[in-house]
Amino acid sequence: MDREPSVSDEDDDRESLVPQNHTKPPSPSSCSRSRVPFAVSSLRPAFPSSAASFGRSPCSCRNLLICVALSVIVIILFFSLGGASSLPASIRLPSASSAADPAASRMREAELHALYLLRSQRSGLLSLFNRTAAAPTNTSTPTSVSLSDLQAALLSQIKINREIQEALLSTHHSGVHNATEDDALDLDLPGPGCRRKYLPYNRRTIEWNPKKNRYLFAICISGQMSNHLICLEKHMFFAALLGRTLVVPSQKVDYNYQEVLDINNINACIGRKVVITYEEFAETRKKVSIDQFICYTASPPCYMDEDHIKKLKGLGVSMGKIETAWPGDVKLKVPKKRYVADITPKFTTDAEVLAVGELFFADVEEEWLMQPGGPLAHKCKTLIQPSRLIMLTAQRFVQTFLGGNYIALHFRRHGFLKFW
Repeated sequence: MDREPSVSDEDDDRESLVPQNHTKPPSPSSCSRSRVPFAVSSLRPAFPSSAASFGRSPCSCRNLLICVALSVIVIILFFSLGGASSLPASIRLPSASSAADPAASRMREAELHALYLLRSQRSGLLSLFNRTAAAPTNTSTPTSVSLSDLQAALLSQIKINREIQEALLSTHHSGVHNATEDDALDLDLPGPGCRRKYLPYNRRTIEWNPKKNRYLFAICISGQMSNHLICLEKHMFFAALLGRTLVVPSQKVDYNYQEVLDINNINACIGRKVVITYEEFAETRKKVSIDQFICYTASPPCYMDEDHIKKLKGLGVSMGKIETAWPGDVKLKVPKKRYVADITPKFTTDAEVLAVGELFFADVEEEWLMQPGGPLAHKCKTLIQPSRLIMLTAQRFVQTFLGGNYIALHFRRHGFLKFW
């Protein structure tokens, strides 16, 4: 009777023993207080022994829930802050979002274009620096870079700088951008249109100092007004070379130059009386005569016809014998090029009144005459300009109908007139 309970107790103890390689299943009440939707209990047999001991701890489920919650919070914060774009550039992974974003693609293209322009600007500046550095130190020899070349090179670099700014700002413009709005925001460059031309400081000039009572009688016959004005300009050059006062033709044999040209402006710019009208010339003389007639043009002599000679005689102008400076030019079909050394000895005379005839076809010091400002030394921007009435009429028309921003064009078939 006493033995049976002991046997049953031993049996109970064997049943309660757990093999060494097996774990004791958790009690259903250990996680009764907190349930999660994950089947955590089914995964515990696969954990190592340390994980199993952690699962047997009282707060194992609570810690697991905290870890899962923290992971979810970190993932939510990561995507809410921009994902991979919020990471530093050193650890950011490449993405195809830039190719899909047109704005980013345009910005990338603008940056590459600006980089190309910067390299071009650097190359240009280095080339300009090398040219100026290679200039000789001796001031008696001309430098390798002229002032005009330097200004052109600097203007080119400034334009490249503007293109760089436009390239970098192109991605920030909203809507249609007008490039002319801010062309001169930060650059002191002339706006679109014609630039003001100034007289070169090193231009070749001659002083016009007429001798007392020595005159050059102008005769212009060929063509219309433009030809006559060019002829008159060359007469001014001859008068300065020979030291004579120029007498403008009378309106009875030529145009009324007083209504076309501002003669007072010519005298004011030269600083002395160098041009007079025929009426002023006739008032100082009892008899108007051309004391010596030396023709520049050989055939026909002085380019004069019988009709013009009759007009001069009808005006009361007497003429002596007509001579030719170069009789051999009669055989030439094209006028020969002449220089100051050819002109001075042929036309220097002590006669009071000298005439050389038509000079429109005279090929004399063309580079000197065609330079900006002309060959004569003067203190004005423009020596020969239209009369005051023409200037005022043009100014009022511009102010009334054109304003300050306009371009004037003069269309001709040939023979552009260039005022000095």
